This record gives sequence, structure tokens and C-alpha cells, in this order.
Amino acid sequence: MSSRIVVFGAGGRAGRRAVAEAAARGHQVTAVVRDPAKYGDLAGDRVRVVVGDVTRADSVAEVAAGHDAVISAAGRLDMPSDEFYVRAAHALLDGLARAGVGRLVLIGIGSVLETEPGVAVHDAPGFPEEARAFSLGHAAELDALRAAETDIDWLVIAPPPVMLDDEAPRTGRYRTGGEQVMADGAPVFSYADLAVALIDEIETPKHHRSLTAVAG
Repeated sequence: MSSRIVVFGAGGRAGRRAVAEAAARGHQVTAVVRDPAKYGDLAGDRVRVVVGDVTRADSVAEVAAGHDAVISAAGRLDMPSDEFYVRAAHALLDGLARAGVGRLVLIGIGSVLETEPGVAVHDAPGFPEEARAFSLGHAAELDALRAAETDIDWLVIAPPPVMLDDEAPRTGRYRTGGEQVMADGAPVFSYADLAVALIDEIETPKHHRSLTAVAG
């Protein structure tokens, strides 16, 4: 059955793949970007491009009204990572509640996954400091989601802690795990198959209010 899906951060590599995957499956997609003039190529028969700000609850509510689910692939480099992701988490939960949208799937980052209980990838000795700061922003987002008193059925999907392949073709195959790195997976993972996992979790939700690893 066709759904109406909002994708925040639709202009990025993960966002574009999510938009394409959703549209290919027959869903109606609202692609949210900060400057629609720069992303006219996203528009299509099933895709409408609009302006929106994932860090403002009123903007989230306005964009999400009348939709069934939301994907957040948004990121910003013009503010500290922890500030952006925490603000976005609060704005999404608040705005979606106002709009009456119950399902939220966010793209996480593999470096927040654990290598052993209580030890994240970004806590490894020698992990680059700039990358660690960015990863800690994602961790703060997860903390904000977990602490929130909300009826929103949220999920954070984390791909492996490697550079994702933007050129690899869609296979439609992936595995899901828990909060630990799936070290026995394929050496690479594609944005295309990450998008498959995202849309699968909207069509048939299997994971709820959790950090869930995906891998090839």
C-alpha cells in the first residue's frame, strides 16, 4: 500500500537514495531541503521538493502534516554536531506529534555502535578527534530520543562504521543486529541497500525505539 513519506536531508547521499527507493516502490515522497532551488533534480512524478528545517518543530509539523512516516537523513556542518542532532531530535518528536505522524526512522552512524558492552567505536584509542566529536553528536541524539516522553515510534538505523559505497548497485539484501558492530558482515555497505532497510522499516516496522545496526 502506498504511503506518504517525508525525507529530511533529501539532498544528501543517503537522503537521495531514500527518496529514490521510496518513489520506486510507489510511495509519495516529500523531499525536504533547505534550498529547493538547488535540488530540482529530485522532483518527479512521486516526489515533491519543499523547503524545511529539521531543527524547528513548527517547520517539521508543517511539512509532515498529512504524511504517514518520516525519515531523517539530515546533517549540518555549520553548527556543532551535538547541538544540531539534539535540536533535530527534539524538533522531530515535537513536530511529528503535532502533525499526527507516528513513525520516525533516523539514519545513525556506525561509530556509535559498540565493539564490546559499553564501549563505542568512537571510544577506541586513536579514534580521530574530529570524527569522534561528530559521532558524539549522534550519540547525544540517541540519548535525547531515549529520554523523551513521546508516543512517536522512532528508530535509529546505523550502517557499519565504514565509508558507505555510493556507486555500488542495490542488492536488496542486508542483515540487522542490535547495538553492536556486525563485524562478520561484508567489507562494504552501500547507500542503496541502506535505503532499502529504511523503507522496509516504514512499510513493515520490525524495530522500535532502538539503535539497530544494519550490514551486508
